Amino acid sequence: MSLSRRNFIKNAGLTTLAGVIASNHAFASDALWINNTNTLKVGLIGCGGRGSAAAVEAINADPNVVLYAMADAFEDHMEQSYASLKEKLGAKMQVTKEHRFVGLDAYQKLIDLDVDVVLLAAPPAFRPAHLEAAVKAGKHIFCEKPFAVDGPGLRRVIAASKEAKSKNLALVSGFCWRYHVPKREAFGRVLNGQIGEVLNASCSYNTGELWYKERQPGWTDFEYQLRNWLYYNWLSGDHIIEQAIHSIDMMQWAMGDQLPLRVTGSGGRQKRVDKKFGNVYDHFSVVYEYPDGVKGYFSSRQQNNTAPSYDVELIGDTGRCIVDCRTGGHDIVGKNPWKYADETKFTDENAYKKTNARSMYQQEHDELFASIRSNKPKNDGEWMVKSNLVALAGRMAAYSGQTVSLEAALASNQVLFPGAVSWDTKYDLPIAIPGIDVTI
Repeated sequence: MSLSRRNFIKNAGLTTLAGVIASNHAFASDALWINNTNTLKVGLIGCGGRGSAAAVEAINADPNVVLYAMADAFEDHMEQSYASLKEKLGAKMQVTKEHRFVGLDAYQKLIDLDVDVVLLAAPPAFRPAHLEAAVKAGKHIFCEKPFAVDGPGLRRVIAASKEAKSKNLALVSGFCWRYHVPKREAFGRVLNGQIGEVLNASCSYNTGELWYKERQPGWTDFEYQLRNWLYYNWLSGDHIIEQAIHSIDMMQWAMGDQLPLRVTGSGGRQKRVDKKFGNVYDHFSVVYEYPDGVKGYFSSRQQNNTAPSYDVELIGDTGRCIVDCRTGGHDIVGKNPWKYADETKFTDENAYKKTNARSMYQQEHDELFASIRSNKPKNDGEWMVKSNLVALAGRMAAYSGQTVSLEAALASNQVLFPGAVSWDTKYDLPIAIPGIDVTI
């Protein structure tokens, strides 16, 4: 696939857009990962809370796996994560001092080692480059969401996903709800017609504000921004992509992963207006128009002291499905009622421990490593990039105030992340103003 906007628009209309993404299936290699019981070496790239947790889950997924290397931009992140993981992993922690890499190029030093599996958990803007490097080196991959903050980055991810398929490499995404047992059953029933034809969908991710790190002496502008990456859209993609994409992904899942045709949205900053919050919005409201007139309604906000919600609701011509991530409810009402029966509802890690079941985070890694061992590497590329595209189009629509087609979103040459960065980089983008900043 050509990555240029001109060639993309020339060669692909909306009807072929899904085919461009789905073409991953056409490039499967006959070569298989060698089936073995040998020790699989894992490398962690991005040693924050999510990355450190992913490392534990990876090591617990298979009896013969060790953590072999770690990489992070910041030495303090590295040392904190190393100390925590050493305590948790015991003998499976085999990261020597020589295999702890720090700096903006740390990821490549790790990938150059003889690791078998890499966990990509650095801030989202770096994901395309990290994914490309891992695929090029022939590594199996756990890729935390999201995967790109702009159109050019997402096209790189699509190409890397296709290459991973051709090399028979596993690529498992961080869309953890796809690995959640109750949601698999609930959305599976929707896809099997239990509420009839879906006429309307809605999803939300309304929550409070997140962490912030005060600037310390000696930090450059770039270090300060990178340590507070949530608040810079060129690093995070804004919270519609960085956080609320989970809700969008669940809606996409329930809609059979079909792409909407166009998107209209709004958003802005009402409460989180201090300069320390960079250039991101604190709320979004987006309408997705699917084929056959079906509409999907999305809302998200990050504002303290506001009513929370984190759910997906689907209205069909014979019933309604409600999935609530806060309460653990999974219900279908109407002609064919159903309710997820397990009283624990699998809402938290403790519930899983009580029932000897596996958390959705653990399930991701269980299936990743099982697919490697069975010579059937799992590849989530086709649907994971679609969900990223749908979230990206929503942000573009809200930022610009325009109706945005999915074609235009994927073909966009608007670059948020500059790519080549150093600790001395001075880079910033203004807060988008709908109706004025209309470039997509």
